[in-house]
Amino acid sequence: MSYRVRSLGVITPALVVMAIAGCGGDGGSGGGGNSGGGAAIENPVDAATAGNITGSIAFEGTAPSMDVIDMSDERVCADKHASTPMIAEVVVNDNGTLANVFVYVKEGLEGLQFPTPNQSVLLDQDGCVYAPHVLGVMAGQDITIRNSDGLLHNINASPNEQRGFNTSQPTNMESTRSFGTVEIMVPLRCDVHGWMNAYVGVLDHPYYSVTSSDGGFDLSTLPPGDYVVEAWHERYGTQTQNVTVTTGETAEVTFTFSASMAGAVVPLGPAVDPHGHGEVADVQ
Repeated sequence: MSYRVRSLGVITPALVVMAIAGCGGDGGSGGGGNSGGGAAIENPVDAATAGNITGSIAFEGTAPSMDVIDMSDERVCADKHASTPMIAEVVVNDNGTLANVFVYVKEGLEGLQFPTPNQSVLLDQDGCVYAPHVLGVMAGQDITIRNSDGLLHNINASPNEQRGFNTSQPTNMESTRSFGTVEIMVPLRCDVHGWMNAYVGVLDHPYYSVTSSDGGFDLSTLPPGDYVVEAWHERYGTQTQNVTVTTGETAEVTFTFSASMAGAVVPLGPAVDPHGHGEVADVQ
């Protein structure tokens, strides 16, 4: 079973009227949610005049070695991995691209309101890792957090722009949380297993994607216009490009990250383990 990356893709807007999804469940939500009072929002995008953005994230240089995760004290989790589990901070694909990059429209959609999806996004704790490692949601959209291991996990969210949460899951179970304010990115960690971390991008629109094993991304059904697209990586920071979308056409974009960018300023809340639990052992 591989946990290196799991692509979310992009949520393509449909020309339907959707009710704003309420947040909460299982005791509440982090950061609140949309306060539409049940009012409906119609998707503002006409698919007949829309265009698309597609591209990939190239990686230059030698891929850094990632630390081995010592799961010797958690045999339930260790037995779920076909190979030695590694920290997923930098995942370079076989085709020279970079996985786990969050790509989204940063500017160009101002003034447009989009319906909050009714579908929940799954964040699974399976094999003592978060899957996916990077994900995106819209503000107010539910995140279903699952414990598939049957042993103690906790999910500690540390946003900067809204209230966080720290939810304990002592056994196989699910909790539902949401974030009500746009934020790039919200770090999550497990205080029980210090190697477990994930990142959530929270947006007020559905135009985002996470690169997977082919390094590609797709931002589909955008209204014609000029956009700023940003690519975010947890070690290499961010890059932006200006992109023009025209009706019926697909603009192609390539971002390039390199090993020399390590240590760049990465926008996110503090993802630290104040208890010092689960330090990664270097057993190489």
